[in-house]
Amino acid sequence: MQTNSGQQPDASLEARSTHAAEAASVLWFDGVSKTYIHSAARMLLRRSLLSWLRPAKPDAFYALRNVSFDLSPGVSLAIVGANGAGKSTLLRCATGISFPDAGQIQVGGTIAALMELGAGFHPDLTGAENVVLNASLLGLTRRQTFAQFDRIVEFSGLANFIDEPLRTYSSGMVLRLAFSVAVRVDPDILVIDEILAVGDIDFQQKCTAEITRLKDAGKTLICVSHDMKLLRQLCEQALWLEHGEIRMFGACGPVLNAYEAAPSPANL
Repeated sequence: MQTNSGQQPDASLEARSTHAAEAASVLWFDGVSKTYIHSAARMLLRRSLLSWLRPAKPDAFYALRNVSFDLSPGVSLAIVGANGAGKSTLLRCATGISFPDAGQIQVGGTIAALMELGAGFHPDLTGAENVVLNASLLGLTRRQTFAQFDRIVEFSGLANFIDEPLRTYSSGMVLRLAFSVAVRVDPDILVIDEILAVGDIDFQQKCTAEITRLKDAGKTLICVSHDMKLLRQLCEQALWLEHGEIRMFGACGPVLNAYEAAPSPANL
């Protein structure tokens, strides 16, 4: 996803430097903002009717406000912040699920996201059928999926349940299947939003080893988690969001140290 910058051929040195940084980045945010209308979906009938009679300015809030950063290929990013700070919104914008209201986003390469448990799956289909469905959504052809199928099932540890409907799976089993498909897509960027917390310890360790393999192959991880130990283990850089704005961005250790030492922010 990219917004036309409207630069003329004789762009300034600053603009040329910006384009050079963009080209060298696997993920590039420039002045990105995203707003939502507060409680619009839960408005009472009386309040809704009054709003028609006496129109008022929408009660909007910023999920993201003027967020700018870039991430080099092969560098993994931890995203931290209190609940409601804008972490998931940033990931949704990065993966193309949501579109920013302002600013530009550039993604270099393929991206696979593990954000909402069960996303890209159908509860009435079997595990095997969901492997084919989810792999196609992530960009694999049917031939590529069938070539990887046995490895996906073996990694998930769900061979005895692969022909059962997904609705009979536990949350941990769904996670196993989703992660197993995502890593076999061999994405340039793997996005994980707290989902590993659902799995058991053995599978978390298995996932960590697989993520390390991807990192060693030059892939990029973008991870949202409250597990500071895991983030320090996996990520080189960190971004701290507060009230939709960047509080701090840089090397992982100093950012996480500052985040842990800071008092809790005011209610979001």
